[in-house]
Parts: sequence; C-alpha cells; structure tokens
Amino acid sequence: MSKKRFSNYFETSLDKFNKKESVIGILGLGYVGLPLALNYAENYYKLIGIDINEQKIKSLNKSKSYISYISDQRILDAKNNCLFTSDFSEIKKVDAIIICVPTPLSKHREPDLSYVLKTLENALPYLKKGQIISLESTTFPGTTEEIIKPIIESKNFEIGNDLFLVYSPERDDPGNKTFNTKNTPKILGGSTVKCKEIGYALYKHIIDEVIPVSSTQTAEMTKLVENIQRAVNIGLVNELKILADKMNIDLYEVINAASTKPFGFTPYYPGPGLGGHCIPIDPFYLSWKVKQYDLQTRFIDLAGEINSSMPKYVLDKTREVLNEKCKSIKNSKILVLGLSYKKNIEDYRESPSLAVYKLLIDQGAKVAYSDPYLPKYDHQNSLKLNQKNLSEFDLVILLTDHDDFDYKLIEKSSKIIIDTRGRYKTSHKIFRA
Repeated sequence: MSKKRFSNYFETSLDKFNKKESVIGILGLGYVGLPLALNYAENYYKLIGIDINEQKIKSLNKSKSYISYISDQRILDAKNNCLFTSDFSEIKKVDAIIICVPTPLSKHREPDLSYVLKTLENALPYLKKGQIISLESTTFPGTTEEIIKPIIESKNFEIGNDLFLVYSPERDDPGNKTFNTKNTPKILGGSTVKCKEIGYALYKHIIDEVIPVSSTQTAEMTKLVENIQRAVNIGLVNELKILADKMNIDLYEVINAASTKPFGFTPYYPGPGLGGHCIPIDPFYLSWKVKQYDLQTRFIDLAGEINSSMPKYVLDKTREVLNEKCKSIKNSKILVLGLSYKKNIEDYRESPSLAVYKLLIDQGAKVAYSDPYLPKYDHQNSLKLNQKNLSEFDLVILLTDHDDFDYKLIEKSSKIIIDTRGRYKTSHKIFRA
C-alpha cells in the first residue's frame, strides 16, 4: 500500500509536467531567475516568482525591467501568466521550486551557501508532497546530496518517492545575443532516477536540449569544470600579456594569428582581471572541496592568483605611463571607461574595473568614470563623453569595452589612453595594459 501511494506522487507529478499543467515557482529573480521565469511564462506555464528584494517585485509588477537586455515589453507580455511576490507562502501553490540565488565566496574565499540555505529555510514550511526542487545556483560537488537533501528529509519527505530533488546548473551568459536560456543545452542530475525523470519533464518544454547526467554531483562538477577551464585559460593569456608587453609584442595580434589554425587552438583574450558571478568564484568552490581529500588544485590556484593580480598590473602600468610624462598618479585626473565586469551589461559583480577604480583612488588620483550601463556609482554620475570632457583628463583607461562608446572620439580627444581590452592599436599616446 505504501509503495503504491509513493508511486502515485511520481506518476501524478510526471503527468502534470508532461502536460504542461504544472505551476512553476522561481526563487530569486536576478540575472538567472528572471529570464528563466519569463521563459516559462512565455511557454504558457503559470509562474510564481519570489524574491526578497521588494524593489525588484515592485518593478516587475509595474512591468519595468531592471536588467538592460530584458525589455519592459517582455515582462508586460508575460504578466498574465505571472505572479511576482516576496511572500514565500505562495510556494504551497507550486509544483516546482527552482532556486536561483547567489553563491558568493566568504571573505576567506570559502563557499558561502547562506543565500541558498536561507531561501530553503523560508520555503520549508510550505513544501508539499509531489513537488520537485531544483537547485540552479553554482556550488561544489556534494552540495545537493550532503546539504540540501538532509534538510528536506528532516521534514519527513522521502526524496525520490514523495518529493523530488535535482541539480541543474544555470549556464546563462548575461547579454549574449546568440545564446540564451532556451537554446543553451541544460545539464540535469537527479538525486534518484525518478527525480531525474521529473526534472527532465520540468525543463524539456522550455529548453531546446536537456542533457541528463548520472548524478547531482556530476552536474555540480560539470558547471565548475566549464568555468575553471575559462579561468585557467584567461589566467594564461593574462600572464602572456605581461610577458608580451615586456617584449614589445602585440599579444592581440598573436592571438588573432594563432586563431587562423583550423584545429587545436581556442582563442582567449586578456583583460584587467576576471569579473562576474561565475568565473572568478567557481574555481574556488572546487579548491575548497578538494582539501577534504588532502589534494591541491595547483592550476586553479595559480590562475586565480594571476587573474586577481591584474588590477594591480593596470595600476603599475598607469604609474609607468604617467611617470614617462613626468606626472605621478597622485592628483592626476584619470577617467576610467566602463565599470561593469563585461561589455554591454550593467552587472558589476566582482568587476576588475571596480578594483582598478578603487586602487587609483587609494593612490590619490582624481578619478571619474563613464559607463552607459551604470548611471551612478560611488556618489558619482557617469560622465558624458565629448571632446571637451575627454581633453580635461591626464589619462583615460579603457577597462570595459562597451560597444556604446565612441572609440574614434575617445582616441581623438584623449591625451593618453591605456587600453586593457585590445580595442586600439598602440601608438605614441595609446598603451596596452
């Protein structure tokens, strides 16, 4: 009798998801959660989006977007299928709970799961049998089974029978015009085989390709490997940038030439460091975890050191260039272009541009900034670029190469430019860093 009762939760839930009759709950409406929520609503699911940030909820309920590449119209068009709220009791109405909250590092560069755990704590009183919980937040292998599962089971649920648990890492690239939530293949690992089946049914109607893997640990590790590969390769080219600069070689020309090889080479490009919610953080999740096995991640740690040192390299290059002009950083008027962590978005989490900005201020420079995606920062307004404004600065540093910048105007009007993104050819007044 007991087995039949448990079986019914699985069959009923699977049938509901396959028929698209389920109600979806998204917890966390940021750069991952909001696009996912809209994707469900646009596919005619009933959607309940929950976030503790009341400003976000007010904005969404007024059909106003707080993410630059998501239009107000898109939110308005989806409104008939959406409820946006900060009330966690709405969870009792949903069939799926998808957790999309940040997983930053602590000040000691250790995993900080406080957002995930607090979100789960808020949801626990409203869980019901037959629901599926999907964690999308990036984390270390073992989180789902060792941390999330016991918390749920403490409320007398039986994972795989009357409540289902999966891990399916987000793979969003904010601002990418080619790949989005729908057409980026989705990795899925289940706590049990039945969990994986329910998870597949949860995502298959809104994602073009869902890729099941053998376990939640495999899915967790997959996300880390994707970003560790990028972090290590970017660390390599950042190290090569310093070497190439000393040898008076244009590394961007080298990379472009190497890219003509039709096999065996993938181009990565240097910059002022690493930023965003994934690549600077995710490698350290694995570095922390492997200490439990008395192992070291030497490549990961070295790449992290190199990438973290790049803002200081930009500062040193700034000092060197100003010294050649018989100026010091202190009291020099410096304009930094771009504060977000990558071009064409407003997200400045872990941005190396901010690290450079703060280092310059600490050295006594008179620093202003211009960023079309960040109108106000640090009690300053973004400077509108024109010939007069640019000519007033001793030096301009290109940190985030937004396409909105008028690069010809910047080159023509600036006295000195330090280019950290390879937008310009070097000249008597343009230097690479």
